[in-house]
Amino acid sequence: MSHLWRELASGFPGVEFQDPATDHILGEVERRLGQSVPPSLRELLLESNGIEDVYGTELVWAAEKILGENLAFRDSVEFRGLYQSFDALMFFGDNGGGDQFAFVRVPERDDVFVWDHETDSRTWVSASLEAYVRSTLTSDGEDWYR
Repeated sequence: MSHLWRELASGFPGVEFQDPATDHILGEVERRLGQSVPPSLRELLLESNGIEDVYGTELVWAAEKILGENLAFRDSVEFRGLYQSFDALMFFGDNGGGDQFAFVRVPERDDVFVWDHETDSRTWVSASLEAYVRSTLTSDGEDWYR
């Protein structure tokens, strides 16, 4: 098995990896959300079930958190009255300040978007999960994508 994600982050001190996710939990994410996990995210989670930076920010959530957060966003009656639907998105990380990073799953896309919790905007931030991870790790603040 390749260790692309560990190799990518090895030059950044303080990056923490977790034990790998299982195919079972990834299948549960897909079944409960009704969407496939993007191949790059699946590969990362099977290598490390989430990645944290030196400040404790979860760049990529664990599979269980991906499932829980997405269900919470989709099922919230309060959110339905405040925001556009989240059904087409698969959130997988956040900036530590309220903004969430996501893949668009309907239609399926490999690039990463950010959802701004104050404006409900969904803005393109990187062409791939790899570019997102690199940008996040080389940034000097939580709002690197602005």
